[in-house]
Amino acid sequence: MQLSEWQDIFCLDLTGIWAIFSQTARLREDRCGKGVSLCVIINAKSGQCGQDCAYCAQSRISRASIRKYPLLTSEELVRAAQQAAAQGAARFSIVTSGRGVGSPQEQETILQAVGAIRASTPLKVCVSLGIVEQDFLKALAAAGVHRYHHNVETAASFFPQICTAHTYAERLATIRRAKAAGLPVCVGGIFGLGESSAQRWEMAQTIRELEVDSIPLNFLLPIPGTPLEHRQPMAPLEALQTIAAFRLFFPHKRLIIAGGREFALRSLAPLMFAAGADALMTGDYLTTKGQLPSQDLGMLQDLGLHAVQEVV
Repeated sequence: MQLSEWQDIFCLDLTGIWAIFSQTARLREDRCGKGVSLCVIINAKSGQCGQDCAYCAQSRISRASIRKYPLLTSEELVRAAQQAAAQGAARFSIVTSGRGVGSPQEQETILQAVGAIRASTPLKVCVSLGIVEQDFLKALAAAGVHRYHHNVETAASFFPQICTAHTYAERLATIRRAKAAGLPVCVGGIFGLGESSAQRWEMAQTIRELEVDSIPLNFLLPIPGTPLEHRQPMAPLEALQTIAAFRLFFPHKRLIIAGGREFALRSLAPLMFAAGADALMTGDYLTTKGQLPSQDLGMLQDLGLHAVQEVV
């Protein structure tokens, strides 16, 4: 695919995108049949983040009204994981606010939780812990972490407009350290920040160069109190175009439709699977509510799809 072909996808009307769906739906089904894997996340440490990401309610520049609390105990994390398993999830991700988990006490709590979750549930345990060092990444790999999640968020050329507290190079270095530590990586971004379709292409090129294992696609939910609070949410058709573009560009990678999907896709949500999605984040997000797992399971059933423990 060339840049011009990528950009053409974002010019399609409903008739045009329907023709693309014949390709993207086939790619999805060739990869995983009728199965869709579900992921549940937990905001394990909320707020009080020293970073300045413009979209995030937890950043130091946010005025959003959110709950703020220190890292949950390992027992609390295990209970949440067990609930996720009972709801049909295949993966459970521990997510923390802040630049990165640096204190030995917090690291030990997370490592204990990973071991206990793996021992008491069939879940694959993922983590999203920010910019961390090699030794901790190796310990996470030894504990059996399934994937290290660390988004690039957007294109390098657009990143300074949404974050100045750390650099794009630091994000890329973290991903490479995780891979060097033996951890598969989950790397995607967030759309609707004000980036162009060419910058989405630039981001996709970066993700391909990183040789990631799965790609989460998030859509901006403008949260009151954040610098992007007045930005209009992405239109449903554009969200579908984005999913389809990534499926065509990454025919063999897992595409996880994640944060903001309810607000971006709205009534067109079931069409995300025709556009090529093969995995779904279900339940609540970090500081906002998501769709209930029972509702997502019902949607899959209506489409003739079903939840599976894992999509390869």
